[in-house]
Amino acid sequence: MDAPAHAPQIPGHELLYSGKVRGLYAPLDAETGERDQTRLLLVASDRISAYDHVLNTPIPDKGTVLTQLSQWWFEQLSGVIDAPHHVLSADVPVEVAGRGLYVRRLRMLPVECVARAFLTGGGLAEYRAEGSVSGVALPEGLVDGSRLPEPVFTPSTKAPAGEHDEPISYARVESLVGSRLAARVRDLTVRILVHGNEIAAERGILIADTKVEFGVDPVQLGTALGITSERAMADDIDWAAVDPEVVPVVLADEVLTPDSSRFWRADAWQPGRPQTSYDKQVLRDWLTSPASGWDRASDTPPPALPDDVVTLTRARYVEAFETLTGLTFRAPAPSIDPDHPDRPPADR
Repeated sequence: MDAPAHAPQIPGHELLYSGKVRGLYAPLDAETGERDQTRLLLVASDRISAYDHVLNTPIPDKGTVLTQLSQWWFEQLSGVIDAPHHVLSADVPVEVAGRGLYVRRLRMLPVECVARAFLTGGGLAEYRAEGSVSGVALPEGLVDGSRLPEPVFTPSTKAPAGEHDEPISYARVESLVGSRLAARVRDLTVRILVHGNEIAAERGILIADTKVEFGVDPVQLGTALGITSERAMADDIDWAAVDPEVVPVVLADEVLTPDSSRFWRADAWQPGRPQTSYDKQVLRDWLTSPASGWDRASDTPPPALPDDVVTLTRARYVEAFETLTGLTFRAPAPSIDPDHPDRPPADR
């Protein structure tokens, strides 16, 4: 296949998929040219999305920040949550150094798993209209930024590209993946947010909500269902027939990053108003302000971001990484710019 303009070509790898902000590559056998059927190369770009649009202005070093922060979180959560993660190795081709990971090839579950510890964003809008979020009844009198009595599981659909994810009830999750898998991903999602907040709170950060994704090994899935691993990757699956005690659920994609979560400064937290955030709320706020001139309800794409919004967004991402990990962020100098492979990389 021809690589999209924003997807780098990587020797010895075939591009399988280029999404909003990530690409997936299959490593190729040097002699036969056949795809490796057990692992993939996951590459995070500097592209950023908001309100279901990929913006035409990248955020420098964003892909590296997210990749390295996810690696750190996978290590922090190892042994704390009783589920494996998908990372195999960070020893990747130089073209994507720092922003690429070799990961396990998985069949992904058809649900976006979201947990909330605080009320804001789409959850707040749903609460104001219904008094609940994803069918979970909440106390009266909550405001923007309120801490919930306990974290709640508020899943959504996994919509095709170009369509909007929609909140769904837990009963709907059960209808999609069966009661056993539904309970497993619910419990894991909430546990990840709870443990993430325990770690982040010590570093002055509140994690308001987070989205995680899960998959299963296609070989184990195929064995359990009596089909080949290739059919397990391609066919419609009777998820209700899958026992998570036999086919372990694997934590995939990214985890507890500024793209998948809302990070707030703990010392500035004050319910009843927007919070000081470490995530892409900076650019969301600009896009919905009169300064952007953009009508979110229209079919027109968002405008280019001004330099000050780009600079502030990058600074918030880096600050989140350094605050959480205690490490100084150092971006590698790739041999190509992964968002513009025909251009030389920017000087650092």
